[in-house]
Amino acid sequence: MLAALARRATLSLIGAIAFVLPSVVRAQTFTVHRAAIGGEGGTDYLAADTATGRVYVSRGTHVMVVDGATAKVLADIGDTPRVHGIAFAERDGHGFTTNAGDSTSTMFDLASMAVVKKVHAGKDGLDGIMYDDATDRILTIDHSRPEGSAVVIDPKSGDVVTTIALSGRAPEGGVSDGTGRIFINLEDRNAIDVVDTKTWKVVATWPIAPCDGPTGIAMDRAARRIFAGCSDSSVVVDANTGKVVAVLANGDGVDALGWDDVEKLMYIPAGRDGTVTVYHEDAPDRYTRVAVVKTMPGVKTIAIDQKRHGAYGFTPEYGPAPAPAAGETAAPSRFPRRGPVIGTAFFTITH
Repeated sequence: MLAALARRATLSLIGAIAFVLPSVVRAQTFTVHRAAIGGEGGTDYLAADTATGRVYVSRGTHVMVVDGATAKVLADIGDTPRVHGIAFAERDGHGFTTNAGDSTSTMFDLASMAVVKKVHAGKDGLDGIMYDDATDRILTIDHSRPEGSAVVIDPKSGDVVTTIALSGRAPEGGVSDGTGRIFINLEDRNAIDVVDTKTWKVVATWPIAPCDGPTGIAMDRAARRIFAGCSDSSVVVDANTGKVVAVLANGDGVDALGWDDVEKLMYIPAGRDGTVTVYHEDAPDRYTRVAVVKTMPGVKTIAIDQKRHGAYGFTPEYGPAPAPAAGETAAPSRFPRRGPVIGTAFFTITH
């Protein structure tokens, strides 16, 4: 049964709802392809390497490297305990992960995908990760205690440069404007920390209500607009003022969002609803919903290939959860018990 589930036969799903749109946006039909890629473990973030077309999928203790065009598994990067995210420093030829299990970042070669070294990056809670092209630096974003932090790494050598003290306990995604500012979501404060890369210090903290629990983040640099993924309505923030300029309804269970900078499309996945809401940026402060694409519950993060304009999502499929042991109380939990992994679903969204 498991062998059959792991076959990489690609299924086409009808997964888009078309809308009547203003004249500035043509109606768009999205197609969803699903493939089984096998492998063990849960998942968090995935990342698309535009230079190669590869998609890196976090799987708890390892990272699967998948060809985005064929869903063929190309390689597997091991020894990444409780891995959350993956980022790339293309000019240095290296990729990096965040491993919460041992507070390290695995540095690997982008050509061969071989591990170069493990970098001690923080003391606990490694989660999000990003690359800043303006400084040529990798930042791991950590749920440290008593407050969160970001560890700055030189991607050429793998040396730790400095550690940034953040203003919240639960920092998540980060994005760079390319001109000296980095913006980091604070899930526990419903806010964004603004970091100056000259000093590597927080210079402002912006509340972004009505956003609740911001996680994923992206940016339109040309328009100077930040997109923060939130629980049921995401927000657009003016990167010059910190003001929320638009609120965008989406499904429940958002943990990341994706931005296609060429096509001006924002993809917001909802892990509980099993949908991806797609918006078009008509103007810096005006957005049109162009589709609600059906995936499946569990697809909470997304990665965008800026060259091929594909969006990728992933989730394991779980069997029935085991019954509580005798005398065990089934207390409510944010993370309900799960059954064993019985399959995998790798989604490619195109239009």
